[in-house]
Amino acid sequence: MAALLAGSAVAQTAPTQPPAAAGALDPAAAGVPRQPAAAEPTFQLADGVLATVNDSVITGYDLRQRMLLLIAMTQVQPTPENLPAIQQQALNALVDERLQAQELAKYQEEGLRITDEEVDREIAAMAEEVGATPQAYLDFLAQGGIRPQTFREQIRTQIGWSQLVRGRFQSRARPSQAAIDAALRQIGEAAAKKQYLIGEIYIEASRVGGQQAALNGANQLVQQMVQGAPFQAVAQQFSAAPSAARGGDAGWIVEGSVPPTLQQALDQLEPGQLSRPIPVEGGVYVIYMRDKREGAAANLVQMKQVMIELAEGADEAAARQRLEAIRPQLTCDNLLTRASSEQGLLGADLGESDVQNLAPQFQQIAREAEIGSISAPVRTPLGLHLLAVCGRRAGGAEAPDRRQVENQLFVQSLATLGRRYMRDLREDSLIEMK
Repeated sequence: MAALLAGSAVAQTAPTQPPAAAGALDPAAAGVPRQPAAAEPTFQLADGVLATVNDSVITGYDLRQRMLLLIAMTQVQPTPENLPAIQQQALNALVDERLQAQELAKYQEEGLRITDEEVDREIAAMAEEVGATPQAYLDFLAQGGIRPQTFREQIRTQIGWSQLVRGRFQSRARPSQAAIDAALRQIGEAAAKKQYLIGEIYIEASRVGGQQAALNGANQLVQQMVQGAPFQAVAQQFSAAPSAARGGDAGWIVEGSVPPTLQQALDQLEPGQLSRPIPVEGGVYVIYMRDKREGAAANLVQMKQVMIELAEGADEAAARQRLEAIRPQLTCDNLLTRASSEQGLLGADLGESDVQNLAPQFQQIAREAEIGSISAPVRTPLGLHLLAVCGRRAGGAEAPDRRQVENQLFVQSLATLGRRYMRDLREDSLIEMK
């Protein structure tokens, strides 16, 4: 999670209807109401230029359009209490979009151009997600006062920014094998602990006018979600956490990996419940408890071995010296081939086993050794063994494999690099509010 810091005060939990899963065909789950769209919300905004971003202007019309889009997507009903938060969020989004569009323009000569066909495909995908045709989707937005061209340009910038970030940073975002191994070890160590599948909304105080404004805004969002606004759509539009792009999906959180006050909230919430706002340093969180589990009972490890048979009590000095000599040359890939090519060596693929089911002499190595490492000689009643730890994962159907962990780390790293990119653009730009 993005910034779960010590010192947060946990409020009581409040039940709410669980949001539909991502991609569900329930229209309300993605911000399109089941009933015909209500009349366009009425609120007044000053005409003329409200802000400048370098040489680009943001007008009252632009801000109104973005506020209408935000309201339509989230089903958050505008009230005197939440309108300032909606306006601030819409203005922040417009500033970021102007910076992104200006940066994209620099790369047009290098071929980074988003075609109308790409925009059409994205809109079609958004419409399909809620069980509507593209035209019906655009008609719904138009009923709320949103010009199709305004919406299309936002989508064009969104696609372009995603392509630019991936193109610039994908090589840097690729996780190392050591990072993947470390993540797998953490998953293995957490296998027996309680785990919580959560959604998160993080309101960053510095972007909304201070901590009290963040708390007020979070309270308004909770009220709207309890009344039916879908959590995922609200998170996508309002949250400042990296998970916002995934509708607030923070994935499985392991017991003890968050501060005690937040752990208290996770323990109190039942699946389907929404927390009240949780103040933290720099902002406010709202947590939606999607599911809980006690954790997998199994910690699974893939191992291979090469051994020299020795009777109990036999002198093992020569055998130990021989194994130590070949140990630096062995890997998970060549161990069995090497064992079969030399007399007196026995190789075996031990497959994937629960650590608890292994010989006691093997268990510490199975739990702690680095993936791909070859152990020092280990004595058992059968002889001397060199053990290769070739893989490790938590047991259970939900436990990710190596490829899934690699993809998760890549996505997280790419999102971090994209946020830093935006931060640098803001710092290097002239942004003036009128």
